[in-house]
Amino acid sequence: MLNWRIIKAVAKKELRHLKRETRMLFVVFVFPLFLLVVFGYAINLDVKHIRLGVLDFEKSKETREFINSIINSEYFDFVGYLDNYIDLRKYLDEGKAQMCIVFPKDFSRKLIRGEEAPIQILIDGVNGNTSSIIYNYSNLVANIYSLKFLKDIYGASSFRVNLTPFELEPRFWYNPELKSSRFLVPGLIGIIIILTGAITVSLSIVREKERNTIEQINLAPIGTIDFLIGKILPYLGLAFVNSILVVFLGNIIFDVPLKGNFMLLILAILLYIYSAVSIGIFSSVIADSQLVAFLLVVVISVLPSMLLSGFIFPIESMPLVIQLITNLTPAKFFLIIIRNLLLKGTGFFSLWQNYLYLLIYGSVFLLLSGRLYKKNFRVVI
Repeated sequence: MLNWRIIKAVAKKELRHLKRETRMLFVVFVFPLFLLVVFGYAINLDVKHIRLGVLDFEKSKETREFINSIINSEYFDFVGYLDNYIDLRKYLDEGKAQMCIVFPKDFSRKLIRGEEAPIQILIDGVNGNTSSIIYNYSNLVANIYSLKFLKDIYGASSFRVNLTPFELEPRFWYNPELKSSRFLVPGLIGIIIILTGAITVSLSIVREKERNTIEQINLAPIGTIDFLIGKILPYLGLAFVNSILVVFLGNIIFDVPLKGNFMLLILAILLYIYSAVSIGIFSSVIADSQLVAFLLVVVISVLPSMLLSGFIFPIESMPLVIQLITNLTPAKFFLIIIRNLLLKGTGFFSLWQNYLYLLIYGSVFLLLSGRLYKKNFRVVI
């Protein structure tokens, strides 16, 4: 049975330590907000203002219309017409253009005849992800222009009947504007909780070791789990306040909605913080210095949360072995919950397995920490 009187005393003692360390409190409350603003604006997967150069050997009405159809959107910035391939290469080499379009001399003639009218598109492929997005943009614009041109030549009615039996009208649910911030900010909440929860807790027991006060605690009639829970509670409260603040600011600054049940969001945050601080306690128990504890938390929680949780890189695109390894980080399951709650409004029965995993994950690390603490320090129970 848990002794809540002892837990309360340990938690009160830890709160007094926190009050004395004003720099730590400053980091705990200000650093998450700094991360939210910087990451929210800096990590942006939307590719806009692509620098576009054109090498037009025909200079016809059709080529001008094609270029206008591209540069009328916010995705392309027209940098100018080029005279030859030497200029084209220079623009790509120096980064003046990210994409260049080359029109052959017989482009419009083939287009009017209904023949294939090839267009050469040259893309700066140094950044593979950006170049793929640029290619998809240009391909979409070319298809739209082709449909418009065919309708103008053959007429809308005959075109609809003879050339295509259907017309696609895509609708994007949950994120109609396809803003990457609405996808990334919920993931940022998970990263911030790991940073503020796991790292701050990991320094707590190690601090007692470095100050040589751990022996006094070991000789006191305090149960191991009571002591660890008492250490966790103040940081759990701080991380909870931080996470609610980040959710609130994410809604104001980045327009991230909350479509799901607020109490389900609270439950998910509490379980995830429980998992995060349990990792911190585990690191604190097995480390001998604050530096070692910090590095251990970074390796076993922060890095996996950023790389293997689906925060930026889709898990479905990873090799099967790596996909299995992603199950070892609680951030993966928290991100599934929070993205579904914030963006889709999903109910509990669709997400209960993720809630259960967070509960089991935190409990396993807490119990493991208790056993290791007993073994290493022989706490009197």
